Amino acid sequence: MLTLQFIPYNEIDGLSSDKRISKLLKAVKANKIVLLEGRLKPEEEAELIQKTMEQINDNFKGIELSAVNTTNLSEGFIKKLKTKLVNLLLGNRHGLTIIGPAKIIKEIKQDPDKIQLFTEDLSKK
Repeated sequence: MLTLQFIPYNEIDGLSSDKRISKLLKAVKANKIVLLEGRLKPEEEAELIQKTMEQINDNFKGIELSAVNTTNLSEGFIKKLKTKLVNLLLGNRHGLTIIGPAKIIKEIKQDPDKIQLFTEDLSKK
């Protein structure tokens, strides 16, 4: 059975980077595909990948991660400034991040506006 877990940004907003990463990694290790509102900071993504690499074993093959940004790059200066100010005050809630176990996710195709997620059929293994 495939399980999707949506995590709204406000659920991780007050957590430290370590706790955010631990929460996401715990869900993925439970074979859930996490749909995170917003994006992690680049240093948090790097830390998540590093912690994942440290925990790879016969049962846990790693993670697949992809993020799409919903902000429009062709926005005017005032709109961009407003978006940056909102992100500074409330955190980066724009976009969507998908994180899942590598043994379940076959492929993630991404273009600027959408993400396509293809999964493995675990019942055939």
